[in-house]
Amino acid sequence: MDSSTGDNTQDSPHTYRFRVNRINSLAAGCHKDVIQTISEEADENLPYVTSYPLETIPGSPNLSIAGSETGTAKTSSNKSLFARAASNNLRTQQKQIPVAATMPNTGENTHPPPVRKFSLAGMLGRRKSSNLPDLEDFAQSNSTVGLYGKSLSRYTHDALPKMENYKNMMSYQAAQRPTIEELHDEKYRMGQKGTGETEEEEPSGLVKFGWVEGCLVRCLLNIWGVMLFLRLSWMVAHAGIVHSLIIIAISTVVTTITTLSMSAVSTNGEMKGGGIYYMISRSLGPEWGGAIGVVFSFANSGMAALNTVGFSESMISLLSSHGLKIVDGGQNDNRIISCIAIVALQSIIVIGMEWEAKAQVGLLVILLVAMTDFVIGAFIGPQNDLDYSRGWIGLNGTLLSDNLGPGYRFSEGMEQDFFSIFSIFFPAVAGIQAGASISGDLKDPGEAIPKGTLWAIFITSGSYAIFGILAGAGTLREASGNVTEIDDWSFANCTDKTCKWGLYNDFQVMGLMSAFGPIIYAGCFAATLSSALSCLVSGPKMFQALCKDKVYPYMTRFGVGYGKADDPYWSYAIGFVVALIFILIADLNAIAPLISNFFMATYALLNFCTFHASLVKPLGWRPTFKYCNAWISLIGAIMCVAVMFLMSWVTALISWACVLALFAGVIYRKPDLNWGTSAQAQTYSDALSALEKLAVQKEHVKNYRPQILCLTGVPSNRPALVDFAYLLTKNHSLLICGHIVKERSAPRARKVIIQNGYEWLQLRKVKAFYVMVDNCTFDEGAQALIQATGIGKLAPNILLMGYKENWQTCPREEVQDFFSVLHDALDNYMAIGILRVKGGLNCAHLTGSLATDTEGNPELGIPRSGSVSSMGFDNPGLDLDPAGAVPEFSTPQNPKKAHAVSKLKFGRKRNKSADDLDATGIYRGPDGSDLPKDIIANLSLFHTKQGVGNIDVWWLYDDGGLTLLLPYIVSTRKNWISCKLRVFALANKKDQMEQELRGMASLLSKFRIDYSDLIIIPDITKRAEDTTRRFFDGLIKDFKGDPEDSDQPETVIGDAELLAMKEKTNRHMRLRELILEHSASSNLIVMTLPVPRKGSVSAPLYMAWLETLTRDMPPFLLVRGNQTSVLTFYS
Repeated sequence: MDSSTGDNTQDSPHTYRFRVNRINSLAAGCHKDVIQTISEEADENLPYVTSYPLETIPGSPNLSIAGSETGTAKTSSNKSLFARAASNNLRTQQKQIPVAATMPNTGENTHPPPVRKFSLAGMLGRRKSSNLPDLEDFAQSNSTVGLYGKSLSRYTHDALPKMENYKNMMSYQAAQRPTIEELHDEKYRMGQKGTGETEEEEPSGLVKFGWVEGCLVRCLLNIWGVMLFLRLSWMVAHAGIVHSLIIIAISTVVTTITTLSMSAVSTNGEMKGGGIYYMISRSLGPEWGGAIGVVFSFANSGMAALNTVGFSESMISLLSSHGLKIVDGGQNDNRIISCIAIVALQSIIVIGMEWEAKAQVGLLVILLVAMTDFVIGAFIGPQNDLDYSRGWIGLNGTLLSDNLGPGYRFSEGMEQDFFSIFSIFFPAVAGIQAGASISGDLKDPGEAIPKGTLWAIFITSGSYAIFGILAGAGTLREASGNVTEIDDWSFANCTDKTCKWGLYNDFQVMGLMSAFGPIIYAGCFAATLSSALSCLVSGPKMFQALCKDKVYPYMTRFGVGYGKADDPYWSYAIGFVVALIFILIADLNAIAPLISNFFMATYALLNFCTFHASLVKPLGWRPTFKYCNAWISLIGAIMCVAVMFLMSWVTALISWACVLALFAGVIYRKPDLNWGTSAQAQTYSDALSALEKLAVQKEHVKNYRPQILCLTGVPSNRPALVDFAYLLTKNHSLLICGHIVKERSAPRARKVIIQNGYEWLQLRKVKAFYVMVDNCTFDEGAQALIQATGIGKLAPNILLMGYKENWQTCPREEVQDFFSVLHDALDNYMAIGILRVKGGLNCAHLTGSLATDTEGNPELGIPRSGSVSSMGFDNPGLDLDPAGAVPEFSTPQNPKKAHAVSKLKFGRKRNKSADDLDATGIYRGPDGSDLPKDIIANLSLFHTKQGVGNIDVWWLYDDGGLTLLLPYIVSTRKNWISCKLRVFALANKKDQMEQELRGMASLLSKFRIDYSDLIIIPDITKRAEDTTRRFFDGLIKDFKGDPEDSDQPETVIGDAELLAMKEKTNRHMRLRELILEHSASSNLIVMTLPVPRKGSVSAPLYMAWLETLTRDMPPFLLVRGNQTSVLTFYS
């Protein structure tokens, strides 16, 4: 031992300290110096070399890097001193390294051996290890040694930061990162594997697309759809060039803002399959995500139908130009062709995503050729008189000027205006989600979605604007098509005749203006079919993701994927059926407005969820896409909603009604999904803000609320106590269920107990918090709960607990603990409530209760007969001994078992109110059998409907009004509405009864408390009957004695105490007689609790008073306020 440093060096004859000065250019095949200088010195303050985990560098052998860490390096023989680099490609510059050995302190003035030099040449080039000399030999020799290293994992149990440790955040990843128990608890052994939900592995061979093929191409094909070839010219006819450009601009603004929002969401972490549904559900929650997911999936199927109908319309036009038709050359032909086309498209998709992607590229090529053909033809001009007579007169400045303004008129069964035209055109730009909808099939969604979608918007918006201007500058709005009318220009005058050509009437104007018409037909077919193909893929993919999340019931089958590409065949079938339904409409102008509203609703919510996340700013909101502003997203959301109602308020109402209905369905079902949404962050932010505001507000009697800390133990063991507490707090205030455990609980067992407690409260429909303290006595635990439970003003002001039934037979320390808790509550200015019912509140001996396995894991259904005493329930009536105590849990040696504990299941789940919940479905005997009806009735005493009866209030002393307020609250509850309040009060003197009666009646009237009877007790000081006295003497006989002769004097009742408390004792005996006379048949009795004065009354005597008042009585609540007013008659 070195006396100066305290370093123990007995494990090795020498202690070496190393410092790494610099490590350069560690890379595979590098031609730089790897290690510049390593000095070994005998300085106590220098860090020593230790090794770090092995890092594998692509294209090279494994390299192990030596790092530095402060401390003393202890080494033994045949152990390496340096890190080994096993690479033949590394060339090192030879350096001379001075070595100084610090000899062990032998008491002599020893000196280190002279500095010796050795070369590193050849050390880094070795692939295999070689035996090294002992340290003693090494310190005294000039030999060159190999460079070796050990993994850091040999020296620590901690895991280094790795991406794998952060995948699947909701699961227990013990194999990747040690738990805190494994690092902290000595009973844990390293190397144990935990289990949990593991992240789904992608199927091998899954096709993944880059930003061009996966996003840009799909968006271009989706946006360049049916409207480009069949409705753009028609829009210019009605809206004119200027209004058309405004429509295109508004559409572009909406889609651009939505894309910015979509890009922010898509770059805030890794994206999975589901597209816009995934974005909204993970941002705003499953309620909005589920609603939009269903609506948008069907909207995509409608979009596929829209494009298919557009394809059929072009095909019918082509056939009619050759004098051909199938049935009628109209809608029936459209339905037939559309059905055949969509079957063919669906077949391509079923073959596989790879073929679908190849088909998309081919269609894009055809589409680009057709668009080029149109532009060339526009500049060439009309090629014959027939084209001229049909309105195509060539690019003309005069015509451009004439077509600038709008020309709205009656068309397609309605009077057209700006927003009706907008509603028909908007689906043309609604393809921005094409890439995001298959986000699961993208290599890097965070890069592909912003890049591909924005480029697609800029390209398509520019093309729409250019094509619209060209159409308006070269084609008349109406033309007869009669070649003979060209000379006198009468072909352009359709006032007295019906014209079927021109921008108004001919949907095939692009074909008319093109250089070669058949190419335009091919382009139209490519545009419509490609868009339909994309929608038939994206819609079912989104629906598959929604069904996988189990947001809605009975839809799991549609989330199943097949093959290496995880194709959702069942979802394909649903999308196919929905598309067929839309196809049967066979009218493009009728389908478009319906779809527009669904797309607008989706975009509005997508923008809002981005705004919401940016506004709340949860710590998890860190998108890498920075070109998005919260207020711009809000403007985009408002624009979408406004445009929806301007297009068609009826359709907008129907769209939002569908969304809200689906939203309500998720709210009602409450799926167990936790995605860390911004809505959850908003809830936390709102709660925190409210608590902060509440903390600085001064309390006022008009705002008083009974905030209850109820010592329930395991809540399922005392259902009547929980139910009664909830009667007082329901829809009003705070309820906290406190659980005190004598022994120390294992962390995981504790977590499971708390989780099971919350599950029982949810099943019981009790809104309460559940708090557990362990490793303390009942008195200590209660004091901890009283002092520490709650936050600011949201803290308990009433302590409610069950009556201690076995106070006469239990160890006297427990009686004293119970008594001390009352003092603790009063010392902390808390009101007190003690509830007693016949048979006691604890039902753990009657039902299957919470027990533990050999490893400390909670289990259910274990018979109580063999484990009652071990659980602390050695008496069926024991309610607070301690409050629901459970035995000490041994630390689990198998985290797998500890983490895989199944959840509690308690029969029926929903569809009943809390007041009508059937207890027979919740409680079972230890063997799972049904319990007798009388036991169930006792368990659900405060949970079932009460008949006509009375709630008797014995308001003996003024405690601030709490004794009166609590029974009034009970009387207002649904199940207790038939019970009337009867108020009993004491008279100071017999000759003042009338005065006391009028005064009390006036006070109750000012308090606005409805009551049926008011009774004044005049003779409370009368001597109790002998039978009552004998009853009381029997209660205390085992506790009487001389306190000085006992080692527990506080639990002994002496003669002096009895004499001093003679009048109080008689008063309580007299009260018993009065209660039996007036309230023996009441539904509930509420009485002012006598205050135990410190040092004046012992625990046994006080318990005898309470026993005298409550023995063999109806449900009895003893209440004592903290002497602060809780009622007021001022407004």
